[in-house]
Amino acid sequence: MRTGDTAVADNEGYNLDRLDVWGEEQQFKVDAERTVAYAEATNDPIAQHLDGTYAPPVFAVVPAMVLMADATMSVVPDELMLRILHGEHDFRLHRPIEPGETLTVRAKPIGVEGKSSGVVVTTLMETRSDRGDLVNEQYFIGFFRGGQFEGSAGVASPDHAFDESLRAREADFTAVQRFDADQTFRYAEPAGDPMPIHLDDEFARAMGLPGIIIHGLCTIAFTSHALLTRISPRDPARLKRLAVRLTKPGLPQETITTSAWSRGLIGDREVFAFETAGDEKPGKFLITDGLAEFGTV
Repeated sequence: MRTGDTAVADNEGYNLDRLDVWGEEQQFKVDAERTVAYAEATNDPIAQHLDGTYAPPVFAVVPAMVLMADATMSVVPDELMLRILHGEHDFRLHRPIEPGETLTVRAKPIGVEGKSSGVVVTTLMETRSDRGDLVNEQYFIGFFRGGQFEGSAGVASPDHAFDESLRAREADFTAVQRFDADQTFRYAEPAGDPMPIHLDDEFARAMGLPGIIIHGLCTIAFTSHALLTRISPRDPARLKRLAVRLTKPGLPQETITTSAWSRGLIGDREVFAFETAGDEKPGKFLITDGLAEFGTV
């Protein structure tokens, strides 16, 4: 399926024939030691995550990490591959991942869109278990800085824009958290993400960053339990969707504040809009356009 196919013929170097084509499947054995380590590495306080009953919701990306990157970069010219940023992520959680099961993961790029400052590629991942059920779906939106693409091809990224009318009232709740000094070092191994911008201060500065930055997915994990602890601390399986736009990187020892507004009951879901601010400078937001949906039964 494709929508909005306005790409023109001179988008050389883009492999548009890869759109909507599943890549090879990979299997992933879920180990309780690793899911608990992931929870601990993200300062997760949810009991079922710390005792190995369930994997934390953002752990869903771990089995899909390599396929996600490969599928996304398979579309763009070689010279753009090192310019990728994690722009957005949208988790659709049918149920929590449970330690002991074997997952089968696959990924496919589904859309490309040109922006004034780069190119957006949307990739869809599916995770199924050895029980035969669909465990989760994820949309990864990769942003390639400085890339050029005329028009769009394939399917647009899912919408989760913040409803600005909500700002007419105070947030229903806020949650204050703080990244530890060693957060990125603890997170890298259980997440399978050893990128040097998170571990090597000198390298990070050479890349134009202020120093080591927090993994974007670690920040998302923090927001997941900021919401869970206020909305459904005893039943984390109620979280059915978590969608965010990553806007600025967090820093070790930075304090972050997540503000959430209830949008009420929409269908059979309790829906919240949220955003996460940092303390590095006034007006800094790590996450915007946050959307969380919780099942009611």
